[in-house]
Amino acid sequence: MTGATRRRLAQELAVVAGFEDPRAPLEQYHTPPDLAAHIVHVADLRGDIEGRTVLDLGCGTGMLALGAALRGPEQVVGLDIDPAPLSTAQENERRVGAMTEVAWARGDATVAPFSPDRTVTVLMNPPFGAQSGNEGIDRAFLETAAEVAAVSYSVHNAGSASFVESFAGDNKGTVTDAFAAEFELPKQFDHHTTESRSIDTEVFRIEWR
Repeated sequence: MTGATRRRLAQELAVVAGFEDPRAPLEQYHTPPDLAAHIVHVADLRGDIEGRTVLDLGCGTGMLALGAALRGPEQVVGLDIDPAPLSTAQENERRVGAMTEVAWARGDATVAPFSPDRTVTVLMNPPFGAQSGNEGIDRAFLETAAEVAAVSYSVHNAGSASFVESFAGDNKGTVTDAFAAEFELPKQFDHHTTESRSIDTEVFRIEWR
């Protein structure tokens, strides 16, 4: 997939609506189309999407799942614990018009949704664990990926490399790719003091054995 194709994918994903009523305890933030397109771009180049099962853990309104659905997977599953964004995700699927249907399922992403299958690719933008009582939630998402996937792509706070690499090493995984990405956060919760701000994040590709 060329750079032009990646830009076109970002344009296709620009129609994906975000959260109507985001919940702070769940750290519900809309994944930017450019970031989603970048992740899908890398996954597509690495052969991790076409003909595979793609699982979006904590899919929210479906940005990553729908990006993958535009790139020829065998099937796509979007899993989220909150039913409200899943309803929006279904509407977004109609807007995007992907050839591959997405199965939207309500469930806890920290619990493996099906038996291990080493043809699964996980794409996820998990909560960073910034909210009180939510500490370590990104680790729980990684645990699910380690259990069910052949490979995973996940977004984390900048500076998470040592944690992710250590976790992968302890769970029969290897970080093969890492790249920095900006994440634009709009003002949507009471504790936000500016209209929007950009935070530095890192995306990691992990192969699981």
